[in-house]
Amino acid sequence: MSGLDAAPAKSGLRKDALRNIGQILNATGALLRSDPAGATMQAIADRANVSLATAYRYFPTLQSLHNEFLHSVVVNVRDYSLASQLSGKPLFRDIVTKWVQILDVYGKAMIQIRSRQGFLERLDASDPVTTAITEVWERPIREVLREIGVSERFFRPALFLFNMIFDPREIEDLRSTEGLPADEIVAVLSQAYFGAVLGWVSVQAADESTKDRSSADR
Repeated sequence: MSGLDAAPAKSGLRKDALRNIGQILNATGALLRSDPAGATMQAIADRANVSLATAYRYFPTLQSLHNEFLHSVVVNVRDYSLASQLSGKPLFRDIVTKWVQILDVYGKAMIQIRSRQGFLERLDASDPVTTAITEVWERPIREVLREIGVSERFFRPALFLFNMIFDPREIEDLRSTEGLPADEIVAVLSQAYFGAVLGWVSVQAADESTKDRSSADR
């Protein structure tokens, strides 16, 4: 998959174990894209050319396998983000471009196993996938906030807005339904994101101003 194969985010394992885990993760992604209803543990093990017992040895439940698959995909983007030498909006757009490229390969699979919990709920619970997503976007978002003159105290709302606007399901919708090319998706959603952050800040500032006036009138 052009260097985008899901990599096991595990260390301290033998090479054969890492190979088996990698095969299982890639089989998971392939089946979730092509036959999500049939992506059972047995089907995944068969596609990965490992026994069912081997699959369960590494992943006791299908949910744990799904979680590790999502984590391994996000880690691809995280490593790219941490290594980038760019800054400001160029950094942000570059990482968004990488995200859209990753979703071109894994997006449909990620949509099939998306969490039912809210993003902030998962963030506060230190969910590994959500933590990795935060590691991807912390520097790009903080740099954008500085560039557009927004206090870093708005990082949490900015991260929440990012999760909404750049959701894999919505990006896939733009790609498949509207036929938007990747570069246009990056440009349109990035600009919408900047506007959404400024809108949030504006509303909160107006609310704080109203509260201050109310307090002064007492």
